Amino acid sequence: MMETPVTMSASAARRINAILADQNGADFLRVSVEGGGCSGFSYKFDFGKSVDEDDLLVERDGAKVAIDAMSLPFLEGSEIDFVDELIGAAFKIHNPNATASCGCGTSFSV
Repeated sequence: MMETPVTMSASAARRINAILADQNGADFLRVSVEGGGCSGFSYKFDFGKSVDEDDLLVERDGAKVAIDAMSLPFLEGSEIDFVDELIGAAFKIHNPNATASCGCGTSFSV
């Protein structure tokens, strides 16, 4: 069995399923990497209903995350998590490729 280059925590799966239950027509969370942000790259989170042919689809407990082929090299080895902390609740990427990240956790550099 081939190991998936990106994983999803149980917490993230629960949150995705809870959000999708309220979304009309959306079937999965899309995670992508864009240029910009205070550390060079930033994570973008969207909900979608059509998976592209070259997307990586990560599934856990019924929750699905799609990652496009351009973003995948930046996310390899990462875990998609959902954290609920005193300062707020948010999706978080634990990315071993990031050499630096900003305080908000949505921006990083490699």
